[in-house]
Amino acid sequence: MAGKKTTISVIKADVGGYVGHSSMHPDLVTKADDMLEVAAEKGLVADFHVTSCGDDLELIMTHTRGPEAPDIHKLAWDIFLAGTEVAKKLGLYGAGQDILKDAFSGNVKGMGPGVAEMEITERKSEPIIVFMADKTSPGAWNLPLYKMFADPFNTPGLVIDPSMHEGFNFLVLDVIESKEIMLSAPDELYDILALIGSPARYMIKAIYRRTDGEIGASASTQKLSLIAGKYVGKDDPVLIVRSQSGLPAVGEMLEPFAFPHIVEGWMRGSHNGPLMPVSFEDATPTRFDGPPRVIAAGFQVTDSRLIGPVDLFDDPGFDMSRNKANEIADYLRRHGPFEPHRLPADQMEYTTLPSLLAKLKDRFKSAK
Repeated sequence: MAGKKTTISVIKADVGGYVGHSSMHPDLVTKADDMLEVAAEKGLVADFHVTSCGDDLELIMTHTRGPEAPDIHKLAWDIFLAGTEVAKKLGLYGAGQDILKDAFSGNVKGMGPGVAEMEITERKSEPIIVFMADKTSPGAWNLPLYKMFADPFNTPGLVIDPSMHEGFNFLVLDVIESKEIMLSAPDELYDILALIGSPARYMIKAIYRRTDGEIGASASTQKLSLIAGKYVGKDDPVLIVRSQSGLPAVGEMLEPFAFPHIVEGWMRGSHNGPLMPVSFEDATPTRFDGPPRVIAAGFQVTDSRLIGPVDLFDDPGFDMSRNKANEIADYLRRHGPFEPHRLPADQMEYTTLPSLLAKLKDRFKSAK
């Protein structure tokens, strides 16, 4: 019913790849489904959907407990632990890879899993899209979110829809300093671009409509390497966006992904590659562990129920984008271990450079 408060929580983790980092074993999905079914029967969650993108287990849940609800996060944590045990029995690769802490401490933020959440008052019709990516980092959402909510060449609603014409506020996170700032579009477009054009450090965390503060988007911003202090896997982010009725239309939300922009990640989390929009079935990156993939699950949220999903990238309209992504992948791969295919040394997450420099230290001489 319209006017109902609903929380949408998308929590994901890599708890074991099949084979290598390429896909998800169906037993892990079944285990998560079974545990969420029990939680639904107990009234802990109102509805749920379990899926995967590459080797990531994706939990999409609705409930009425608000963001960062300890019991919801504990449920997700328990599911990931149970999935890890299944992965260990099957000998899956990297079992429990994203489980970085020994004990649950209130919510899963800072513990390894990625989280995107929003609490909404349901409109008469409430379409949402959950984007899920593999083999990339949270900064991958910066360009698409900018185009969705600030670029009139992508989103004509910013020009012709009176309810969007005043623009949107962007909450931008500095993941190095753990600080955030709210900037307004269109007034501060150049300031926003100055930050989010460096997606390894500055990431869009959430977006709100300026006229009334209504939330339009919520993104995961967890960086595993910053949590663990070393590379343990790429972050593989998730994103929730609301659509229509004063927010960008579904087509305006999907259009940015027609351009397979370059993101960090790919093989060993240490390469640049194109973000390829694919169907659920094709979210199994195997070419050089890639190229990075993104899927889009469309739902109608009604009385906290998830009606769907619709596989929104399962559309021949994105065939040219996929072809272009493959062309870009071919071009970048030919660079081999050279930048810009390989990330700069200070951004690489698998690297022998420190140990190599230590070994060669005594052989470096002052330049003449």
